[in-house]
Amino acid sequence: MHIFRFSRKTLGIPYALFLLLFVVSPLIVLFYYAFTNGEGQFTIANFTGFFTDPNTMGTLCYSFAIALVTTLVCLLIAYPVAYILAKSHLKKKSVLVMLFIMPMWINFSLRITALKEILTLIEGNLAYYPFLNAVCGMTYDFLPFMILPLYNTISKLDDSLIEAAKDLGANDRAAFFKITLPLSVPGIVSGVSMVFLPAMTNYVVLDMLYNSTYIMGSLIGSYFAAYNWHGGSMIALILLAIICAFTLLRRGMEDDDQTIGGALL
Repeated sequence: MHIFRFSRKTLGIPYALFLLLFVVSPLIVLFYYAFTNGEGQFTIANFTGFFTDPNTMGTLCYSFAIALVTTLVCLLIAYPVAYILAKSHLKKKSVLVMLFIMPMWINFSLRITALKEILTLIEGNLAYYPFLNAVCGMTYDFLPFMILPLYNTISKLDDSLIEAAKDLGANDRAAFFKITLPLSVPGIVSGVSMVFLPAMTNYVVLDMLYNSTYIMGSLIGSYFAAYNWHGGSMIALILLAIICAFTLLRRGMEDDDQTIGGALL
């Protein structure tokens, strides 16, 4: 009679089943609809149609512009904040870090609604500056995702490297650009990937701030709402390829002695 013996590999069975049901299976369905037509026949027309349709390419460019500007604004704000927090000698700096995380505990819709009221008070009519309002909303929403990886990376830097650079005659500016900034690149790459990709698809911010322009997330939703599962699946698959490319880039930028800054989340 065979006796069942428990092993550590047995603990992986629930996780394997979860991946099979909720990751692998949906991807198979996604690939099926992306490379078939309405009659179930294999075709690459959905792929070529994405790059030849001016509407989809215009949406992609607009989404890229919003994501790029949002990422740059988040980086310009987050890096000084993360650097000051990481290098300060405050006893309660962990509390300050917590203050940047606290907005993430509040419901997303409530935060954007509050921002909408502030922008309405300042501008009067949000329809006048749709792009600016979208960037403000995205920055407000994703800024903690840029601060935390940078803070995690900068706080782990060895201060003796800065001291050695100054002993060799480097001033504070040279030490920063020659030592601190290059060593913080993994945190920058991690933060950029965690802000850029969601900013390309988060159409809820645009809808709540009265920006009627489509971005990739709303474009996918419009395809599925029109029961065009084949076109919507192909767009989702292309976005998945972009995410994979960013992930590989982030992995390539990591050093053996540093973990991904985004793991702090």
